[in-house]
Amino acid sequence: MPHVPLSRSISSLLCAALLALASGCASRPGAPEMPILQQPGGGIAMAARLDALLPVDALLLGEQHDAAEHQQIAQQIIAHLVARGLLAALALEMADAGVSTAALLPGASEEQARHALKWNDKAWPWAAYGPAVMTAVRAGVPVLGANLPREQMPGSTADSQLDVQLPGPALKAQQQLIRLGHCNLLPESQITPMTRIQIARDITMAHTLSQAALPGKVVVLLAGSGHVDRNLGVPRHLPAGLKAKAVRLRAGDATHENAEAFDSVWATPALPDTDYCAGLREQVPQRAGSGATPMP
Repeated sequence: MPHVPLSRSISSLLCAALLALASGCASRPGAPEMPILQQPGGGIAMAARLDALLPVDALLLGEQHDAAEHQQIAQQIIAHLVARGLLAALALEMADAGVSTAALLPGASEEQARHALKWNDKAWPWAAYGPAVMTAVRAGVPVLGANLPREQMPGSTADSQLDVQLPGPALKAQQQLIRLGHCNLLPESQITPMTRIQIARDITMAHTLSQAALPGKVVVLLAGSGHVDRNLGVPRHLPAGLKAKAVRLRAGDATHENAEAFDSVWATPALPDTDYCAGLREQVPQRAGSGATPMP
């Protein structure tokens, strides 16, 4: 799952957005040369971390959506890749597949970028994600929606072929994450349909990355950490010949992180304790009291 705090986990599973058909070029022919407004941050340490991951065709960044430092890290990575001329595209869980900034010039305004991506500021605050988006736009690099469009979700819930897209143990694990991510408040009858949506979203993101890949460059996916899990998420659905690495951005102690699920785990300062289930319990009081904690 997007592995978001509950308030956004529910809406994103039910109203998901992102990832579009990738542009065939990392920059548009004839686009004027313009300075990058967002210069690389993070200094030598960030450059060294990035060097340790390269070369790759796709770099998958798994964030915790309410951790502001994670969006800052994403912007820094985008800026470093832009500065090296390596960024093929930026793909986002936060927008639907089929939308793109590819038609925009580097001098486009933030409003034009939001319009091109059909941005939902209520679900995904532009103040958090705009800097990474605009760093790519200013460089003439396309930003792509990568998520399963909402109108395709009903069809996914009924598609039994999605059940065989993960091996049996991985499917069971994904179903359990759906339960926990919704605080054990979902009726059991909804677990299979919601898991199918999750798998369909991962397949959609994987397709966007494969379409956007360019030889010698890197397409970056920014998504919730569950989507970049090598055992359960997008990496499962990428073409065998596409070299990808997954980075988990983890707020707080990463000591017990599953080393097999990610190529690298970057710890950031812990966030204040939050009961992400409280809002859902208020909406569904008859199923409350399970005490489950939603996925980050």
